[in-house]
Amino acid sequence: QVQLVESGGGLVQPGGSLRLSCAASGRIFRVNAMGWYRQAPGKQRELVATITSGDSTSYADSMKGRFTISRDNAKNTVYLQMNSLKPEDTAVYYCKAEIRIGALRPPYDYWGQGTQVTVTV
Repeated sequence: QVQLVESGGGLVQPGGSLRLSCAASGRIFRVNAMGWYRQAPGKQRELVATITSGDSTSYADSMKGRFTISRDNAKNTVYLQMNSLKPEDTAVYYCKAEIRIGALRPPYDYWGQGTQVTVTV
């Protein structure tokens, strides 16, 4: 059994910052790529940022320069530092990790339960 647990969401004013964390635990052989996605009310889930096991990163255009994704492989944890937050960043943020639970098992995508980020005056 593998679990991803997010934390760090909350309420923040425009221009403020938040740092999200997502820790993977359980039966883990290897964690490959990890990423953050978000879903605003009435909208489809969208990619925010991804990071490979080798620390290569990619971002959605609207997050470039404001958000930074990083990871701690020893802790199987991915982070999302969000600066200069805007009201349109309000959403539930989900982490995803591609995880192998054994040397002979194929990778599988696991999702966290989501954490709410609200940006409002």
